[in-house]
Amino acid sequence: MEKKISIANRQVILNYNKAYPKNREALLKSSTFRKFIEYFIRVEKDLDHAVYMYLTCDEKYSIEEAAQKFCTFLRLLAVFEYQELAESADYGTEYTRDRNALGNVIEEIYRGWRSLQRFGFMNSLNTPEFGINTLVARDSDMNDLILRTYRLFEEKIQGRMNRVYRQVQAGTNACFSVHMPKEGFNKDYAGLKDIPVIDCVMLRTPMILHPKSSKRTGMFTKSEINPMEYLAVDPNEWFCLPLKVGKLLCYVYFNTKYTASALSMANLFELADMDESEKRPDLLMIFGNEDGKNETVYYHDEKNGIWVGCISDDPRVEYFGYLKKMALTLHNLAMMEKGWLPIHGAMVNIVLKDGRKKGIVLMGDSGAGKSESIEALKHVGKDLIKSVEVVFDDMGTIHMENGVPYGQGTEIGAFIRLDDLDPGTPYRDMDRSVFFAPENPNSRMVVPAATYEFITENHPIDLFCYANNYTDAIGMKELPVEEVKETCKAGTRMALGTTQEVGLSKTYFANPFGPMQEQELCEPLIDTVFEAMKNDGVYMGEIYTHLGFDKSNRQGIEDAAKELLNFITKEE
Repeated sequence: MEKKISIANRQVILNYNKAYPKNREALLKSSTFRKFIEYFIRVEKDLDHAVYMYLTCDEKYSIEEAAQKFCTFLRLLAVFEYQELAESADYGTEYTRDRNALGNVIEEIYRGWRSLQRFGFMNSLNTPEFGINTLVARDSDMNDLILRTYRLFEEKIQGRMNRVYRQVQAGTNACFSVHMPKEGFNKDYAGLKDIPVIDCVMLRTPMILHPKSSKRTGMFTKSEINPMEYLAVDPNEWFCLPLKVGKLLCYVYFNTKYTASALSMANLFELADMDESEKRPDLLMIFGNEDGKNETVYYHDEKNGIWVGCISDDPRVEYFGYLKKMALTLHNLAMMEKGWLPIHGAMVNIVLKDGRKKGIVLMGDSGAGKSESIEALKHVGKDLIKSVEVVFDDMGTIHMENGVPYGQGTEIGAFIRLDDLDPGTPYRDMDRSVFFAPENPNSRMVVPAATYEFITENHPIDLFCYANNYTDAIGMKELPVEEVKETCKAGTRMALGTTQEVGLSKTYFANPFGPMQEQELCEPLIDTVFEAMKNDGVYMGEIYTHLGFDKSNRQGIEDAAKELLNFITKEE
């Protein structure tokens, strides 16, 4: 991105290589600050007409003129006291006509700045002696500069010092460094070679975002055309985020409109290092393609061995679930091709205080009660359980080595509905989390859960249960392998509105992210893996969560958690 500042759609992106004020004087004189004031006045014309009229002096000045004059006034106020300006024949301005109104304007400007999703970036290769400390220091200094500048004006206008100070995030929500790739990884993807690649991300957590959408709709469908054929990308308006999804390398190319969602991926997936970001990826995503198609598709580039996903630019896709689920869909398709079975569910290792460990897999579609069951297990087993190691929270795989089934994860974090957790859980982890619209229904958080090295290890499986939220059975039940297999393939659940579905529904293998689209590829893998689990003595059955009946009544899930705890703690 060559611009100093990009500001639109409730978002601002600062290019620290081109616009980085080292002090208050430089900040107030900068074209970047003036552009923000212009943007603010335009917004206030519709939101708060009184503020707009004050800044334009009752429309005496155009928006551009008002922004320039107000910036000049602020430079004066940074030097002189308010009363000096108000009484001075030489420096008095129209902006000192009402102290209270001016104080309100300053508050609204500060609030308007902080209501934006704010990001900064810099080039890591063109900056002498660049390191992560350079990025963090520069961003932290910006945060401190904006906070001190706001306080200066606030205190001068009110005529006294503050008595309470709050060290809020006044600068950016996140920052990152980029580099230009040395060369394109493949000539068929030359249209992407000039897009800067992210090599380091710093999130200011808790990071609270307010996306336009809070639910994913539609399906990921197969395309016979490589999206590269209708690529609509301006390299100056796009970035690439290289991630590790499970053991696969995934390049996420995203339109800067969706910077907030894209950077949040760094809390969920391992960021690839700079050397890896020069390799051919296994998976490739194009997010926010301005093609006018309003589609979410994937394509298998068999020639180059790449699974390609494309999500069209549209306000509805300003939701983190689109990025996450497309990445997992591509991962699942690639892993099925390798003979690994994707599992839509959760796997944890329960470590007891006596040293024993059990690998637990709960499978089910969204809203079935996987996360809730594990949270309930933590509660009922708090006196016996030493720790809970999360292998995967949403999507993982089972594969065989020497006939033995093992589980592996895909994500280093968890994307969780706040309503699914015990009331205190979000607050316990909030200092490391990204929150999406916590004020709305279906609000979610992304929180780190495990290291990349841990999730990509082979984890033995002791129990595999389908999370049943649609029948009135109680607890947990062991079933014959064929019955479990058919239950899993039917993928029945009572949908609770966490996606676009409500009511009883069926999804092939409870997994609309790959297996449902490629059932012929998935079917033999199910047979092989379930037979291997049977032969390895894995407990297989159903766990009854009751969430489809009364989500507010926790008794059903408590009963299931108690039986699960009995299995884990029983002597062998």
